[in-house]
Amino acid sequence: MTSQSPSTVHRGERTIEPPCLGAQRYGNVGATPNLPAHTGHHRNGTPASLSTITSDLKVDGTIASSSSDFEKRREQDQRAYLFLGKPMSVAHELAFFAVVSTANFTPHSGFHQTLCILQLIAADLGATQPAQLVWLMAGYGLTVGTLILLAGRLGDIYGYKRLFLIGNLWFALSSLLAGFAIFIPVQTSRYGQSRYAVFLLARLLQGIGPALMIPNGVALLGVTYVPGPRKAMLFAVFGAMAPASAIISPAITSLFALLWWPYAFWALAVVLLGVTFAGIYVIPDPSSTSESREENIGVGQNYQGILNLCAELDLLGALTGISGLGFISVALNQGSLTGWQNTYVSVILVTGIILCVAFVLVEKHARKPLIPLEALNTGVGFVLAAVGCGWGCFGIYIFYIWQFYEVLRGASPLLATAWHSPIFVSGIAAALTTGFIIHRVGPAVVMTLALLAFTIGITLIATAPIGQSYWLQTFFCNIIITWGMDLSFPAATLMLSDLVAPEHQGIAASLVTTVVNYSGALALGVAGAVELHVKGDGRTPEDMLRGYRGAWYLGIGLGATGFLISLLFICRFSRPSRVAA
Repeated sequence: MTSQSPSTVHRGERTIEPPCLGAQRYGNVGATPNLPAHTGHHRNGTPASLSTITSDLKVDGTIASSSSDFEKRREQDQRAYLFLGKPMSVAHELAFFAVVSTANFTPHSGFHQTLCILQLIAADLGATQPAQLVWLMAGYGLTVGTLILLAGRLGDIYGYKRLFLIGNLWFALSSLLAGFAIFIPVQTSRYGQSRYAVFLLARLLQGIGPALMIPNGVALLGVTYVPGPRKAMLFAVFGAMAPASAIISPAITSLFALLWWPYAFWALAVVLLGVTFAGIYVIPDPSSTSESREENIGVGQNYQGILNLCAELDLLGALTGISGLGFISVALNQGSLTGWQNTYVSVILVTGIILCVAFVLVEKHARKPLIPLEALNTGVGFVLAAVGCGWGCFGIYIFYIWQFYEVLRGASPLLATAWHSPIFVSGIAAALTTGFIIHRVGPAVVMTLALLAFTIGITLIATAPIGQSYWLQTFFCNIIITWGMDLSFPAATLMLSDLVAPEHQGIAASLVTTVVNYSGALALGVAGAVELHVKGDGRTPEDMLRGYRGAWYLGIGLGATGFLISLLFICRFSRPSRVAA
């Protein structure tokens, strides 16, 4: 995606473009993008860096400060005075970050709160087939993964704050619907699946909220802070929201489930509504930031016609791309539910492939494509393939380990949450370690280590007996596989940042985020088909374990494939770089 640049800052005879968030714009972890600094020039051609600004600093004609004290404080704090026109107070800044950082907390809550009480939900929904449970999880990730690119473009045009708040509000309303699905009457067998259908619809709608929140929440942080230690630390904290949510959300949900599981969805809705109303006041208004003012002026002047607006949004590309990915995922998941012998499943799959081909053709001629094809090359393909394999492996692991806890080992949701809790400490340690080593050993090596962690972790749980002590393979599985998650995302983002041209930096993390969410949903659909085929009609613990292991073995294959792809990437792309250096 081509990101719109922030406003230009004028000082006397200088024209300076402040640095903005590029590769991390649509990511969800705490790594700072590796982007070149932007500097302006005097009229005689002498470079003028940001650090030389000491007076008459203007943002859209508004004097921000004219004293050296302003520059000293800016260098100390690394806050984005250039973008906001004036500094936030400490209390305002803390409130701002607390609100925006929920963009990496509540989306994970939406996933894990359903996962940890899936058996309770299934009992009340009348969902008896394993593939139905897979759909409840895969549908959420499918919506998130397919809509992120378009959501980022909408934020570019209509403002990040607006789209962030709309995403929270949408997420809240769809969470209310998920809880109210319990009230759908189940009177006869004819309506036996009505409750399940409503809840599944709510899950699909829920995914739209995070798709709007994630890219625009990250963009808000990106345009609020200039590159530096402060920004890097805040993005690290932002990244730590994911493992924190993976434990906090199931724990709270499990407590609500002791009373009634719909309370958990209504509680999430209340939290999201609170974030929405708080964001209205603590997030700087778009009209007060130079970026949003220029965007709105541009919209008002250039997008009068509906055709121009469609071209700016690349609606045709979005329609074909989203529909194509959606049809393919539906076909794979539905094939595991009803069987591949049904003709309509094959028709949906072929239709999805055709739409994806149409998307490529549309992007070649689009004025502002969602994915500029010239930004794609062999190296980008290697990186995305490795990421897709790794996170497909993780999606299979995370779904089936909770079933392993609760179905085969008989754990309650609270006990299962306790068993899963090591990922919290391990995730934070991995996120901090990544920040220290990624610039020392290189992102390609970090990516290879991530795929190795994915593979080893899922192998441990795939070979664990039902009656084995938790502290053996299950505990170490949770410790190790979390490193794969927290190492792979920043590594992939930086690798793509190095592989694409400067004008396409904004596409790097957006592609990674899309692949992360979509590959997990896609792999989970295939894993459901494998589970169904391997276990057959068996209902004994041994049969169910055999089905789970069949799915996990697919995950092992994906992890090992990603590991080999990462090694090939190092051999093909990293060695020439070292020789050149």
